[in-house]
Amino acid sequence: MFNLLAKKLLNIGKKRGGKKPFYITTTLPYVNAEPHIGFAMELVRADIIARYQKLIGRAVFFNTGTDEHGQKIYQKAVEAGLEPQAYVDSYATKFKALIPLLGISEDINFIRTTDRHHIEAAQEFWRRVDKAGFIYKKQYETKYCIGCELEKTDSELEDGRCPIHPNKAIELRAEENYFFQYSAFESRLQELYAKNPNLVVPDFRFNEIKNFVKSGLHDFSISRLKTKMPWGIAVPGDEEQVMYVWFDALVNYISAIGWPKDEAKFRQWGVESGGVVQYAGKDNLRPQAGMWQAMLLAVGLTPSQTIVIDGFINASDGQKMSKSIGNTISPHELVAGFGVEAVRYYMARHINDFEDFDFSLEKMTEAYNANLANGLGNLVSRVMKMASTHLAGPVSVSDQSIPADFKQAIANFELNKASNIIWAQIGELDKKIQTTEPFKLIKTEPIKAKAIITELVVGLYAVGQILEPIMPTTSATIKALVKANQMPTTPLFGRKD
Repeated sequence: MFNLLAKKLLNIGKKRGGKKPFYITTTLPYVNAEPHIGFAMELVRADIIARYQKLIGRAVFFNTGTDEHGQKIYQKAVEAGLEPQAYVDSYATKFKALIPLLGISEDINFIRTTDRHHIEAAQEFWRRVDKAGFIYKKQYETKYCIGCELEKTDSELEDGRCPIHPNKAIELRAEENYFFQYSAFESRLQELYAKNPNLVVPDFRFNEIKNFVKSGLHDFSISRLKTKMPWGIAVPGDEEQVMYVWFDALVNYISAIGWPKDEAKFRQWGVESGGVVQYAGKDNLRPQAGMWQAMLLAVGLTPSQTIVIDGFINASDGQKMSKSIGNTISPHELVAGFGVEAVRYYMARHINDFEDFDFSLEKMTEAYNANLANGLGNLVSRVMKMASTHLAGPVSVSDQSIPADFKQAIANFELNKASNIIWAQIGELDKKIQTTEPFKLIKTEPIKAKAIITELVVGLYAVGQILEPIMPTTSATIKALVKANQMPTTPLFGRKD
């Protein structure tokens, strides 16, 4: 029934004459510490995809925000001597400040799980899952990692500790809570995975969640006693319990687009789009690709379109870079040292798309000097100096079709490959300068030299065009210089020592 409705709505979208709308979101980070480079990368990469979709003419809804309930946050507020709301207010401001800091699209939606409309949506979602018969209450005892916000079996622990959060003691919990009947969705999730071969990117992460589901699902707790954890959304009909983590935070993906009250908005972004594209870290694979999809199935809503799973950014010694461990690098530090455009470039081209990556300032400095200062920046200065010196006026340019290989790389969320395609074009333009030497040829064969310079300018403009999703300010600068036939007054990227 729902599939038929979805198909009809998709056809409506196509009949309207435009391209399907596009909905993309990051996960919502916990506000229990300062923003770190891992989430900054997730935000930048999602922004690159959002900007590309706009570039090809699609209407885009881009969502991010903050996850503001839960035990970790409550404990941090207590430690800081603040009321939980005052604590989360201060940290939400810090995360929202990443938007201008990282050059993120200004029209991005920023949702907080303490927003009234989200709280109401989470409670309505609970009611509908309960009405469908997938929520029950029981007494239980379990091992729990507060860092992951997940129950753990003995096989998932190493020396009694969570391998992702080895500095946090595993909690033994025993209380009466509400549970989501996750076990009822084993076969339905497997069917979903079979019908949606691109649901999880990359393939090895998809195989990981498939194997997890195939091994058997266990119902999970979705509430806590209010006396033990008072900072959360009240469970409908039971004031002694609050929602815990997943039945709160995950619902933001639909509350952000109007569910359940704004049917038209939800239909556009939640159904006509074909479903949401989600960026997440590898520690979010199970909640995003398993738990959330089962929750959507429970109430008959459209599953996610694609879930893109990033690897971890590690410290230079290979240790995980994590808020809980305390070895993170601040996005503010990176932008202050390299500039926002360079940070976006590095996150797109050099940090592995899907695997873990060992980060160091030394490696970033090396890449910056080689590919921005000596590469793109030098190319822009050389080409535009020749053009402004030897051409009578601006070269006539227009937006060109986006290269097919670049389109495919973006469609596969392979930002490393997409960036390499751009830098291959930069390399070709450099090679053309070296082999033809128009700056020398202008003295003996001015007509031929001017023709070469014109070709270089057109090529530089093409680079500026496809650079737009990754480095929007640099893209705009290049295109403006070409249209004005001017060279930059200062290098686009000065060298770093």
